[in-house]
Amino acid sequence: MSNQRRRPLRDNSLSIVFGLLLLVTLAAQAVSGAALYNEQARTAGLQEISFARYLSSSQFAVDVAENWQSEYLQFTLYILLTVWLIQRGSSESKKPGESGRESDEKQHVGPFALPDSPRWARAGGWRTAVYSHSLVSVMAVIFLLSWAAQAVAGRVANNQDRMRNLLPPEGLASYIGSADFWSRTLQNWQSELLAIASMAVFAIYLRERGSPESKLVGAPHVETSSDD
Repeated sequence: MSNQRRRPLRDNSLSIVFGLLLLVTLAAQAVSGAALYNEQARTAGLQEISFARYLSSSQFAVDVAENWQSEYLQFTLYILLTVWLIQRGSSESKKPGESGRESDEKQHVGPFALPDSPRWARAGGWRTAVYSHSLVSVMAVIFLLSWAAQAVAGRVANNQDRMRNLLPPEGLASYIGSADFWSRTLQNWQSELLAIASMAVFAIYLRERGSPESKLVGAPHVETSSDD
């Protein structure tokens, strides 16, 4: 074990910085979204709303939920597919011939667990089985919950627009099959799939010195994964 003294801020700086960036961008989205909503309301001759009311509105909720669900879909698919699929030369891929769940010995589970391995990795049986898939399971649950939130909030927002146009409201099942729901969904999915495919391919030929997401600067293009 390293004798280096633990420093909470330094040791958790990546998650802290991304958490702060999330709050900043979420706040900026709320401000700009409220301004856009009121601008459209003025154009249509409708009543403007306060910032606090916009934060609790279905319009803000659906905008946030549709972004979150696509992000968690991206990670769910990437975690799951990289178990079996290979991209030769990419630091984002396992080496050819190493696809699959891997042996208990390589994964340090059950009798092969290390002294400081997580308790459920050492336990064996159903607990180790559950823990072995806990990451993709949690990502998938968050994706499904976010997608459900998008459907519910999107239906409310869409019905508000329909009522302004003197159209009858839609039920949830009808909205899930509507063009509005799938347009919101698919435009986010395609951008996430493009980003993750680009990362896998760019990492074959391009480098970022010092980043664990990149191969070593001098590593050959054909080297797959940055692991020894």
